[in-house]
Parts: sequence; structure tokens; C-alpha cells
Amino acid sequence: METKIIGCIDRHQKELIDFAEDIYRHPEEGFCEFRTASKVKNALESLGLKVRFGLARTGVRGVLPKTAGPHLTVIGELDGILCPRHPLADKETGVAHACGHHVQLAVMLGAAMALTDPAVRDSLGGTVSFLAVPAEEYVDAKKRRWLQQEGVGFAGTGKGELIRLGEFADTDIALTTHVHMVPVEEDFYLGNPSCNGFSSELITVEGKAAHAAVAPWEGVNALSIANSAYQMMGLMRETFQEKDHVRLHTLIREGGEALNCVPDRVVVESKVRAGSLDTIYHIREKVTRAFEGAAYAFGGKIHRERLQGYLPVRFRPADTALKTAAKYLDGYTYREVAQSDFNNACTDVGDLTHLMPVVNFTYAGFTGVLHGADFAITDWDKAVIAPAKLMALTVYELLKNQGEQARRVIEDYQPVFTQEEYVDFVWKIIENR
Repeated sequence: METKIIGCIDRHQKELIDFAEDIYRHPEEGFCEFRTASKVKNALESLGLKVRFGLARTGVRGVLPKTAGPHLTVIGELDGILCPRHPLADKETGVAHACGHHVQLAVMLGAAMALTDPAVRDSLGGTVSFLAVPAEEYVDAKKRRWLQQEGVGFAGTGKGELIRLGEFADTDIALTTHVHMVPVEEDFYLGNPSCNGFSSELITVEGKAAHAAVAPWEGVNALSIANSAYQMMGLMRETFQEKDHVRLHTLIREGGEALNCVPDRVVVESKVRAGSLDTIYHIREKVTRAFEGAAYAFGGKIHRERLQGYLPVRFRPADTALKTAAKYLDGYTYREVAQSDFNNACTDVGDLTHLMPVVNFTYAGFTGVLHGADFAITDWDKAVIAPAKLMALTVYELLKNQGEQARRVIEDYQPVFTQEEYVDFVWKIIENR
């Protein structure tokens, strides 16, 4: 059966590479991936899958005929990242596939091709879904407001919105993958290292307008308040402990209108990353005190709007099924995630790890920097074909023998939230409760 799975993907190599190349050349931003979603829909339907379309605006789910047993969901991500200098960035949006989501979708499709083979399908003791999700990359505050007006409840993350809509209610195990996100020399990196989560806020600084030359003393400079808060945040960095993996990011979204007027309104969007929710909230309070203190010193005011962030990724060692599957791929190197490994980036996969077991691996085959203008796929075998085989083989290992290994994974997992508790948790953030 393993040989059949590998052979099926080998026969579709060109089709999978062409699929990834096409998406690469047509990047789309989060929750607006309509062309990409349509292409995924057509591909899954061509395999005879029952497909649902338009989930959280652009999500696509294809399902193998349901049988008794665990339900596994293989995930691919639809969106690109804002990277205007990338050579294949969309000229209007500045979005590019500089994070490898285009090959991730091809990996998902390759796994679907193999697992829909009748003989392979008959050997699986459970259900398999293939879910293309929108908006893994950060969605800024302005766009979130527009999306909320369009009916998207959790506009900060595609997976969060799909959880809210109940699209993961029947999923027992999620399977995710990505190009390498931490320094790894091997072709495959098996398991899920701990990753940062983040909290985000929109901070509006209110001052008082005045003529910048005639009577600047009559005004309250909102930009000076923001700059003062920036200085304080910079001086706070020595209080951040290395073990907490703290990162602070801020952007001034609005910084004054007229050069000859004292700016009376500045809007700052901020992000606090750290390895635990407690640390995120602790650092967030420091940032709040910096802005409140600066506003008090100058005589201004601040207003805070909390935004949905991502939960930290919970560490998960390489599952037995994943390690067994990797051994069928001759000629490729791999290593397993270690407890001490850490990824300073964030992903909304972290939200899923708080609800269900997530079986994950990453892979090589690219050059350049993630989210950078030089990111490019240079080895299609390592970035698409071999990962598709590993994904399909892992699903098979989990679901063979009436889903024996999948059942064990489910039994051993301890969730942090139920899906209902998670939805309530996020609503409290969005509603500033």
C-alpha cells in the first residue's frame, strides 16, 4: 500500500508542480483568495470528492466518503504575504507567495490524489478531509473592520473563523505542514516545536491641534506622545527574559495630517509576541503603561482596541505514524523536533493545538528568507513531491488497522479549550471584555 501511495504521487509530479506554479504567479491576500480557492475546488472535485466552497469566504473542504472511525483533516493555506518587493508580487495588492503556501496547497492536493485511490481508500479506517483555509498571515486592523462588516466574526485568522463556524467540530486530528520555519539542515523536520503566540492592539493617541509655528504651546502633540512611548518600550527591552522569546512590533498607521499643525491624532498598531499567554499579557501591560504614561505627561489621552491574536503553538514530538512514514522515503534526511527547539514566529496553527492534536512536519526545497523578496522554491521534489508522499503516508499510517494509531493519538491528547470555550475566549478579546 505504501508503494501504491508513492507511485500515485510520482505519476502526478508535473500536475502538482504546475498547480503550485500557477498559484505562485497569482498570489491573493487573506480572506480574498477567490481565484486560488476556485482552483483548489476544481482540483478536489476532479478527484471525486464531495466539496464545500466559500467557508469563511474562501475556504474549501473536500471529503472522502465517510466511514466509521477517526476524522483527520489535512490543511493547506490559501493566502500570500504582503511583500511588495518580491518579483512575483501582485502589482495592486503587493501580496506574494513568500511563505510557501502555494507549495503547501500542492502537498495537500498530492496527498488527496494518493488517498483517493480506491485500494488506498478502502484500507483507511476513518474519514479524511482536505481543507484549504484562508488568512493564515496577519490581517491588519483596518481590513479586520471591513471584514467584520462583511460578516466575518473572527477576522484576525482563517482557522479561528473556521473554528467559530464549526468547521472543525468533527475533526479529531489536524495535519499541517510548511516549509522550514526554523534552521534545519535536513530535508524533513518531524513534529511541532513550541512557537510564539501574540496579542495585538490598535492604540489611538489623542492630543490637541494648534498652529505649529504661531502657538505650538497651545497644542498637545500626539506624535510626541507616541514617540515617547516608543522610547519607553525600547528601554524596557532589558527587562525581557530570553526564555520568554518576547518580540515587540509597532507600526504608526496614522501620524498627523498637516506639517504646520500640531498632530492631534496618531494611530499605532502593536503586536506583542511571546511563548506563553501569561508573558504576552504581562508585556502587553508594560506597553499599555508606556502609552498611558506618555499621554499623562503631555496631557493627551489614549484609547485601546484589543484585536484577536494567535495562541502559542504547543510542543508536540514526532508522532509514531509520522516517523514510520518518513522511513519509506529513501534518500531523504530528517530529524525530529526536540523539546528545546523554539520558533519565534507565530501561526494560527497554535489555536488548533489548544483544541486538538496537530500532527506537523516541515520541509526544505527553497532559498531566501521567509517573507522576504528573495524567497523562492528551488527544488520541487523536496518542496512538493516528497512532502506530498510524507503527508499521504502519515494519514495511511494513522488510519490503517481500523485507525489504531489515530485512536491512540486522540486518547493521549489533553485539550486546553473545548471549541465552545475557545470561541468565547476570542469573543472576549474582540469585545474588550
